[in-house]
Amino acid sequence: MPPSQANQALPRILWPLLFGNFVIGTGVMVVPGTLNEISSSLAITVPVAGQLITAGGVLMCVGAPLFAGVLAGWDRRRLLTLSMLWYALFLGLSALAPGFASLMVLRVLAVVSPAIFTPQAAACIGLLVPPSQRGRAITFIFLGWSLASVLGMPLGAWIGGTLGWRSAFALVALLALVSAWWVWRSLPDGICPPALSRAAWMETLRSKALMLCVAVTLLYSAGQFVLFSYFAPYYKAVLDITPGQLSLLFAWFGAFGVIGNVVMSRQIDRRGAARSVMWGVGSMALSLLLWPLGSSLLLAALISVPWGLGCFSSNSAQQARLAGIAPALSSASIALNTSAMYAGQALGAGSGGWLIAHNGMADLHWFGLAALLMAMLMSWWASRQHPHAAV
Repeated sequence: MPPSQANQALPRILWPLLFGNFVIGTGVMVVPGTLNEISSSLAITVPVAGQLITAGGVLMCVGAPLFAGVLAGWDRRRLLTLSMLWYALFLGLSALAPGFASLMVLRVLAVVSPAIFTPQAAACIGLLVPPSQRGRAITFIFLGWSLASVLGMPLGAWIGGTLGWRSAFALVALLALVSAWWVWRSLPDGICPPALSRAAWMETLRSKALMLCVAVTLLYSAGQFVLFSYFAPYYKAVLDITPGQLSLLFAWFGAFGVIGNVVMSRQIDRRGAARSVMWGVGSMALSLLLWPLGSSLLLAALISVPWGLGCFSSNSAQQARLAGIAPALSSASIALNTSAMYAGQALGAGSGGWLIAHNGMADLHWFGLAALLMAMLMSWWASRQHPHAAV
């Protein structure tokens, strides 16, 4: 591609999509960040509280491809705005939930929005930027998830530890209202990616390269969330850290998530998506390999750096990779990729909760490492399946 096109500034219209992903990510991660407070406030165990992550992950897993088909003909300005208003409503109601049962129902309803917003924002990129900027644009709007980890999750953890988890949920609901206003104000009418036919969905599902890439996302997401879902209780049990220290640790982790995504967005078109994915997943695997050495707050922070660098950048690269393999099928493949990401959250959180309930908290990282190594092997295999495409 001509260097002048590749280096051209991205359009400002991408900023509300980035902010929307920031709010979506903050809302998804507010539960792991306040897990100790939810457990204490509602008088339930940590594994039971962790079911909020599992149930949300299952809904988002099923919902992402389902909504991609059902809502395919909707104008994206209206769809993305309504999804944010829905998020604000049910996060606000969650903050008022009287008990765990009602919170579970409201949480599942709330995460309908992540199942819609992130994949549909990525799927409409092709109508907002030229093909030469597609990889940069997708990684740019996914930077919102990285910012959620460096700003949203630490702030939620700090508010949850000082004012209670309900206040943290209410804050995200307010941010969702701001996001809905910005999307409605900024996006033009008429952004409607072509609806995929049944034949296109079948072509996506039959593509070995695409489906292996989706399996990569499932594996590395599950590997992360075995431990990531339980950062708060893990660090409390192992390091006896305070809510303030936990917030700082989350911010540290998130800062490197932002750095990793920024580097990825600048290098992916030159390095290639497949190598970028392998780099991201390998970075996370390195952290989990070194995890037993984190016997102090300082060591824990240092060991988490490679994980932070690869955590969000790997998924950004995966979305660009899928769009590069089959641009015409990107709506379906990215929706399936999002589904796999959330399925991995559910699988990882459920497995981690089971391990904790059976006195296996000290082994969480080994199970995560095994899944990440399998993801790297699967990624290599995916590249071998489609040697002439941008994988």
